Amino acid sequence: MPSPRTVTSGPELHSPKEPAEPKTPLTGRAGSVGAPGTHRGEARPGLATLRQAFARASQRASGPGSEEDPGLLRRSSRFLLRSWRRRAPNDSPAAEQCQATAAPGVTDGVGRQLSTGAGPEEPEPEAGKSVADLISQRKLLTAFEQLQHLEAQLAAEKASHTFEQDPTGFARRAMDVCLHYDGLAAEIAAIVRETLGPDGVDAAALAEVAHVVRAEEEAHPTSPADGDFLRTPRRWRQHWEDAVRRSAQERVRQAGAGQAPEAAEGASGLAQLLAELGVLLRSDLQKVQLEVQPAYAAAGFPAWEAYLRAFHGAVAQRLQELAHDARGCEQLYTLLDWAANVYGSPNFLGAPDLTLSTEPLPPLLEPEMWARLESDYTSFLETKIASCLDRILQMEQSRWEAAETPDVLQDRYHSPLSKDVHMLVAEHVKAARAISAELEATTLKICARELGLFVPRFQKAFLESEAVNEPHLGANINACEELRTSLLARFPGTFAELEKPLVVTIHTFQKQLLLVLQRDVQPLFRDLCTKAWLTQDTLLPLMEKVLAFARHLELVVPACMQEILQEVHRYVVREYLAQVLSPQKRLQGVDRKACSQKMSLEAQAIDATFQHLGSGATWLSRAIPCVADILGETYKEDIQRHLETLIKSYPDIRRDHVLAILSLRRLGHRRNQRLLQHAQDLLRAAAEAGDSGTDERRVLFQEIKVPTSVNMLMTCI
Repeated sequence: MPSPRTVTSGPELHSPKEPAEPKTPLTGRAGSVGAPGTHRGEARPGLATLRQAFARASQRASGPGSEEDPGLLRRSSRFLLRSWRRRAPNDSPAAEQCQATAAPGVTDGVGRQLSTGAGPEEPEPEAGKSVADLISQRKLLTAFEQLQHLEAQLAAEKASHTFEQDPTGFARRAMDVCLHYDGLAAEIAAIVRETLGPDGVDAAALAEVAHVVRAEEEAHPTSPADGDFLRTPRRWRQHWEDAVRRSAQERVRQAGAGQAPEAAEGASGLAQLLAELGVLLRSDLQKVQLEVQPAYAAAGFPAWEAYLRAFHGAVAQRLQELAHDARGCEQLYTLLDWAANVYGSPNFLGAPDLTLSTEPLPPLLEPEMWARLESDYTSFLETKIASCLDRILQMEQSRWEAAETPDVLQDRYHSPLSKDVHMLVAEHVKAARAISAELEATTLKICARELGLFVPRFQKAFLESEAVNEPHLGANINACEELRTSLLARFPGTFAELEKPLVVTIHTFQKQLLLVLQRDVQPLFRDLCTKAWLTQDTLLPLMEKVLAFARHLELVVPACMQEILQEVHRYVVREYLAQVLSPQKRLQGVDRKACSQKMSLEAQAIDATFQHLGSGATWLSRAIPCVADILGETYKEDIQRHLETLIKSYPDIRRDHVLAILSLRRLGHRRNQRLLQHAQDLLRAAAEAGDSGTDERRVLFQEIKVPTSVNMLMTCI
């Protein structure tokens, strides 16, 4: 602690037992007072001089930059002048004479004048030291006891009507007492200001402050009924709390004071400022709890609560200022996070046995300010998340342009897309959850909305790229399926609307994957159902390509892989039948039976292949054998039975398909008409029963286009 400073707070109060100086009529330490005949108004410059002297002394005692309470001096002067007016209502020459006569005595201080008056027995002074010396040496309790004695002595003289003819003398001596009381108050503020300084805690000085404040409260418990300003409560406890508040404000202002203005504008600069503020708060509050509070505790002073309220208010004020200037998503989140998670943490003071408060404190930020910060943060967050998703798309496009083959992880084609999106959502949701549940819910909605816009953009960009092949399609299907299942499982309510665009994109990529296969194998179907086909194994190269394609499907998530495999199965059976029913390739005579046998063998090969691959579309296994049976049936009466089986198994078959199948046999007009009519009755009954074959997963013949030909016309005729 700094050594006690010399305080020159107005005229010094000496012990009443000190010898009085010779009275000089026209001079005084408090200011010049006129000779006999001087008007009372001319004595007031002496009071102004005292006020100026006290103000200068108070500033020196408070130290530079202190916001010392100017009300102390104003209250003292107000009470004195009010009493003065009551004592001297008339400016009579006799009163002026008394004032001029009494004025020279002021030069020796109140203590010396009180030594000649009646009053209670005075205490033994400490080695003849003046009150000002005691204050400067921070012997505050001793100084207060002497002041209290002088106050009682002056009040006794006042009660004995000693000053009836000399109100100015009373006023000046009373002003001396009040100025020294205010000097004591200023020294209290100076001690409080130095408490958290770099020189450590002076426990003796703090104990002295606590005792003198308590002593003053006991000496002046209530305002006197007669309005005597000398015995009015000084309210030093409130003055002490105000000094604590000003000290806390000064300390909080020191955080980031040396930071360059341009550095403080960025998010990192704000984070550094708040970090410095946190370090300063922890250091100061730990010092208060471990050193300052015990020093005050002996006098029953609630120092911890006062300091905590003061620092909390100072931090709240500082954060309000920073909040007004906060810009950008990072700065806004830095403020919200510091208020909610750093300052609001139960471990803020860094020790398990030290906590901020056992009682709830007011919020650091007003509810309106907090709501504005969250609103501004979410507005910036929308732009930031959209920007992050754009960067993810750019990274994917760079990989497509570089023709990088997707990695295979855990037997699956892998794309970084899913991981990047999951990390983006998790990062922002976790950050928002740390602030409040409301901000978390808002952030989830923003993520879901922006992802709903991103998925179609991603789909369009990929299909326009040069990377539309089996590995990339499989990797993107896996990524979208993972997003669909995991995000909807973790956030079922918020991300429900994201399922539709993801499902659309998955199905689009599945169709593109089928198109890749179709472009590769479509020419091979042209070799089926020809005369060369009867003697050659034209199905083998087609199925080899299917098997090669299936190896890509094995690296796709099982749910999507099964859908694609069933579509491939349906495509192969459908295109095979389309070749059989093609009017340009009619098999007649002896070729008809050989064709039926060939079709039966190839149907078995197709069915065995897809069963081996794991296709669940077992309903396709009867289509080619039924047509083969109709084509190779020796007993014409059994053709109706085969036709019934075909229609019941595939209710999407139409009259044109039946005509095309019957035209392969050339059964004759009447038999064809009877079979065709029976087929129409079966189809009509199936339609009335609701089994119209409109299920997209069970559609086969409906997608086979059969143009009308001469043979089909002949069959009808």
